[in-house]
Amino acid sequence: MGARCGGHSRAKKGSRRVVLVGSQAEDGDCTERDADPTRACIVLTGGDGCIAQARRHAADFLTRLQDKHGLDVSEHTVGMTQLVVSELVTNALKYAPGPVLMELRIAGAQVEITVRDSSPGLPSLQATDPDPDRVGRHGLEIVRAVAQHLDIRREPGGKRITARITLTDIPGTGTADRDVP
Repeated sequence: MGARCGGHSRAKKGSRRVVLVGSQAEDGDCTERDADPTRACIVLTGGDGCIAQARRHAADFLTRLQDKHGLDVSEHTVGMTQLVVSELVTNALKYAPGPVLMELRIAGAQVEITVRDSSPGLPSLQATDPDPDRVGRHGLEIVRAVAQHLDIRREPGGKRITARITLTDIPGTGTADRDVP
């Protein structure tokens, strides 16, 4: 069970299912079983407000971990996480039919953002010297630039894109170490 956005999944105008922290079931949906405060997921079906909802979900997740569990999360990390969420979810909703599953989890000293969609097609990263006249299609370039790790894999039923962002900045720099080529 997860929160969904999109006209056909709401019971009434303005109402929605509650986003919860939980584990992922075999079918890719979010469940309440084995609730783990270091994980959260949401199912997004498209429609007005989905991207904003995904960004809020990410910020709320990090804020909750900071407030309730004392996790050190920089403001920069919250902003970069929201940016990565926005780019990955936008691409998934634009290029793949069906719902999108977004999962957030703490992996050591990083927040891991995973977006799964139903398209088996793997996106290509544009050349390092992109066409300055190109409009759009910069999402993965942005993610690659701000994330410390980026992984794109096919899996049964579609693909999974995972990005990791360090929770705290390197002292005096406002940035984090990177392992993305």
